[in-house]
Amino acid sequence: MGNFHYYLCLISFILLTIKLLTQRKRNLPPSPFSLPIIGHLHHLKLPLYKSWATLLPKYGPILYLRVGSRRILVVSSPSDVEECFGKNDIIFANRPQTMAGDILMYDHRSYVWAPYGPLWRSLRRLSVVEILSSINVQKLTSIREEEVGNFVRRLFEASAAYGSTGKVDMRYLFSLLTMNFSLKLVSGKRGEEVDKEAERMFVQEFKSLFFVGVGTNVCDFFPILKWIGFQGIEKRLKELHRRRDEFLQKLVDGTRLNTARDVAVGKEEGKNPSLIEKLLSFQEKDPGFFSDELIKATALMVFIAGTESTIFTLEWAMSLLLNHPEALEKVRAEMVSNVGNERLLNDSDLANLPYLGCVVDEVLRLYPPAPLLLPHYSSQDCTVGGYEIPKGTLLMVNAWAIHRDPTIWDEPAKFKPERFQGSFQEKEGSKYLPFGLGRRACPGAAMGLRMILLALGTAIQCFEWEKVGSDKVDMTPGKGQFLLKAIPLEALCSPRPHLIKILSQSQTSN
Repeated sequence: MGNFHYYLCLISFILLTIKLLTQRKRNLPPSPFSLPIIGHLHHLKLPLYKSWATLLPKYGPILYLRVGSRRILVVSSPSDVEECFGKNDIIFANRPQTMAGDILMYDHRSYVWAPYGPLWRSLRRLSVVEILSSINVQKLTSIREEEVGNFVRRLFEASAAYGSTGKVDMRYLFSLLTMNFSLKLVSGKRGEEVDKEAERMFVQEFKSLFFVGVGTNVCDFFPILKWIGFQGIEKRLKELHRRRDEFLQKLVDGTRLNTARDVAVGKEEGKNPSLIEKLLSFQEKDPGFFSDELIKATALMVFIAGTESTIFTLEWAMSLLLNHPEALEKVRAEMVSNVGNERLLNDSDLANLPYLGCVVDEVLRLYPPAPLLLPHYSSQDCTVGGYEIPKGTLLMVNAWAIHRDPTIWDEPAKFKPERFQGSFQEKEGSKYLPFGLGRRACPGAAMGLRMILLALGTAIQCFEWEKVGSDKVDMTPGKGQFLLKAIPLEALCSPRPHLIKILSQSQTSN
């Protein structure tokens, strides 16, 4: 078996060498020194968005890399981004095929990862019109407000348990908030609430199932590693898919059973059917397209896209506000002026809180959830920045580098929500990219922003906030593909005197 692997590697090396020697010289973008076989693998240091940004001074904003069998175009300037998602938008409308995508995404039936074509257009219509339209976002107002109410109730319980001020694990509470909202949106029910232990088990299970992306791994760049079962990656992905599928199928089967039972007893349908209920009604009319696999893939998209990015943004936002108490007080003053202390903030108030919106915009600039936008894949040869880009090139947009470019932003490393006040020009074009750009930009931006604004605003309205200790909150990011704080946020909160009565009533009603 060892000799077989040796000869297989040797043949692969010879074929790759012949290909490199015989292909014509292209006008490719600048590229660092590469090594045989592995190419620029040594430049893939974590976190990638930072390591690639360090190459900008020497090679410029457009970089060409080769890692194993794959070519990568890294773009870090608004002009090149506009070219990729302007004149070349259709060419870069595809997603790369990856091992994780093949195994985890139900034959690419997820809107986010489906190949560009008729299936993607059908899924886009389904997602944008039936799930994420402005009308549906508005219909979900009661669910958002209910879950944010549960969130502040837990904060109130923590402060009561520790006297006037309680230390709270903000990442855990933000996770519970977003997971329950996503689960209720998808299936009409929340996570376990039998006791605190069951609640924590629900959060842990949800994270283990859905906080694993479908990005690339080393086997996508070196296919031979997949053949030899390198590090058991494929085996682990298949086991994850089995567990995910089991969880999602239970949701589908349970919803189908409840719907049939309601019909049998003549119960009228609710005003806001869950996502699965809606898709099952479509299945009755068109079972060929609306298969169980498509329903599960659509639910999976909501769970993955609708939880992680919201949790990360809320945690960064609260961390930044604790480190900048003057901005925190400015948000609270705006809240008192426009909402008052006689009731809790609601969805309709958000339009009257522009500074709160500026804070979230600035958080997303400094800490975009996906600092390297989800990868795109060129379907044919094209030109970007005057360079030739071959068909089959992986496109990575370094949003983090663009958001912190001193030639674009004034004092880019500083937290300055005021930069977004009075004008939305800063968010125009391709210099502000927290949700991507082009026809494959994130369709759930409006829904995610509503939850972030409502949760953050209500927390500030109802509680006084302090750091744990005298030092500033540690803002070190983790090294993964998404921008997560390396150290989970803990903070001290105490209910504001004017809101104690309302919070007590909320606690009693629950």
